[in-house]
Amino acid sequence: FVFFQEMEKLIACAHKRPDALCRLICFPWAGGGTLQLAQWGKLFSDSIEVFCIRFPGRETRLMEPFAKDMTSMVNEVTNVLLKELEEKPFAFFGHSFGSYLSFAVALQLKEKYRLEPVHLFISGANAPHSEGFLALKSLPVSDAKDEEILAYLQNLGGTPSELLHNEDIRKQMLLTIREDFRVLQTFLFEKAEMDIPLSCDITCFNGSDDKVHDVQAWQELTSGDTSFYELLGGHFYLLEPSNESVLTKHITRCIENAGL
Repeated sequence: FVFFQEMEKLIACAHKRPDALCRLICFPWAGGGTLQLAQWGKLFSDSIEVFCIRFPGRETRLMEPFAKDMTSMVNEVTNVLLKELEEKPFAFFGHSFGSYLSFAVALQLKEKYRLEPVHLFISGANAPHSEGFLALKSLPVSDAKDEEILAYLQNLGGTPSELLHNEDIRKQMLLTIREDFRVLQTFLFEKAEMDIPLSCDITCFNGSDDKVHDVQAWQELTSGDTSFYELLGGHFYLLEPSNESVLTKHITRCIENAGL
């Protein structure tokens, strides 16, 4: 029962498919919840079940403290999901902050349990050992004024402006973004010279108008194939219905090609 509670807390699954061949585990962006990605479940066929990770400090976990650091988030995801991940093949999709978390979870699964996703889908993210990521980590978000963060968000285009007019929602969202960003700054990834950490294929998606990400460096992190796709739009290109459809079709193809 305790395990069931942990699952309910951590996972949003809007379309349960116990007979699916593969699970797609989705990791949202900083400040994000499970609303959008959990709904992807209805866009996939019966062979893919979609889980969306719910971070502490929001939605049904609003009363919980935010995560302290990346390690505690990785540990929670790994501990709660391990049994599920051992029982059938899985793929990861992460957007922005979620990309880094999904990569960190994949690393831990590989090192500790010799488990690996059949495919890692990265969206709107620099490789974690790249200059671009170091620059992102050094953004002074915790010291920034609310107005500066709001301007940055509106520039990224992911937050409906009507949300930002509601003061309570705005305060909560800014707090959540600051806290998620603080977690991101605790993520340390040192790429050793010889060691290639993963062997699964990696696909990197990006919005055409998003700031240029150092995506090529993802190639150095797997011995599998790496491919790169650009879709029309900014940092939150994935919220456009036309892009959602392209993404989910492409993800389906990749998972099917993994020959489960």
